[in-house]
Amino acid sequence: MKDVTEIKGGITAPAGFLAGTIFCGVKESNTSKEDMALICSEVPAAAAGTFTTNKVKAAPVLVSMAHLRMGGKAGHVRAILANSGNANACTGPQGLESARRMCRAAAGSLGQSMRVKPREILVCSTGRIGVQLPIAKMEAAIAKLPPKLGKFSKRAAQAIMTSDSFPKEIAVQCQLGGKAVRIGGIAKGAGMIDPNMATMLSFITTDAAIAKADLQKALRASVAHSFNRITVDGDMSTNDTVLALANGRAGNKPLAWGSPQFAIFQQALDHVTASLARMIVLDGEGVSRFIDLHLTGARTEREARLAARAIANSMLVKCAWFGGDPNWGRIVDAIGYSGARIREERISIAYNGLPAVQGGMAAPTPVAKLRAIAHKKEFTISVDLGLGTGTHRIWTTDLTTKYVEFNMGE
Repeated sequence: MKDVTEIKGGITAPAGFLAGTIFCGVKESNTSKEDMALICSEVPAAAAGTFTTNKVKAAPVLVSMAHLRMGGKAGHVRAILANSGNANACTGPQGLESARRMCRAAAGSLGQSMRVKPREILVCSTGRIGVQLPIAKMEAAIAKLPPKLGKFSKRAAQAIMTSDSFPKEIAVQCQLGGKAVRIGGIAKGAGMIDPNMATMLSFITTDAAIAKADLQKALRASVAHSFNRITVDGDMSTNDTVLALANGRAGNKPLAWGSPQFAIFQQALDHVTASLARMIVLDGEGVSRFIDLHLTGARTEREARLAARAIANSMLVKCAWFGGDPNWGRIVDAIGYSGARIREERISIAYNGLPAVQGGMAAPTPVAKLRAIAHKKEFTISVDLGLGTGTHRIWTTDLTTKYVEFNMGE
């Protein structure tokens, strides 16, 4: 992408953003890992967010949604506070109050120099469901966070990790109206990953000048083609959240929806979200294979999505991929029960471009060649239903014995 360049610095690469981390011991078994992160803008920032579609929403999700609404048209936010080790989900009124106390504590600690209000704090939690937060202990730690603020993007990414095996961060730069604009992001997620927000958190910062409404449009569009196009195990969490802050420090002319400059910004944002989404899938619990699934030829976009998700979440298909078996019969089976309209004789399937199915029957490609592809760590599967122009792309994985062992419980 000629207009977008990857740079170092992650979430603190954009001007005016700092991050700090601290050990709190939110989860009793954690004795040393930093488990709380504060991401702060030095000036008020426009804010946008997308949240889990699960009908059971964790307390921090409800509080952050409310704070975004309270911000009104300007939607000014100063910081994001996030903890790992406890999801603060299914915790009732006490959980809601704990989430609010986190916001009050962060506002109080930052308020000494920034005059921050609790509603200007967005809060996130990740970890085990159904356990109350050790909020008094957390408040004491939050009070110590402001002096730790600095250019510590990777430490922030590490602090929000749960079952992740590596911190996920990226930053890019683009030119908008002669000004260098930066976008940075971090994310966590490895299990309970499914489209319509996976069990994940992602925080994005930019020094671009952009109105809250336009930032929300850009974020929603970007999430639709990144975080909503991934799946590991078909499970959707109670805490899924993507938040974006824009503080205008780049000094560009405010971006206007539909303008050429906005298109460049959208391209840069899409690069950030897609890169983080890909990292999440590659880091899926127990994952040994990454599959880029392209489905075309459906009657409608909706039917393309149904068919693609049925394939991507099929336990039989995923187990075959784990074994390096290009078992296209299981793929056809998943398409058949997906709810999408099909004509069996029009279905085509290919592995890395090599035909496996043509006209609903086995293609002449030697099975050994298909099997060699299915044994690769990454490969592409193309499915054409041959009925229309509907398309859908999704990133998915195999299902391994390690995944089962990891999720058997403590």
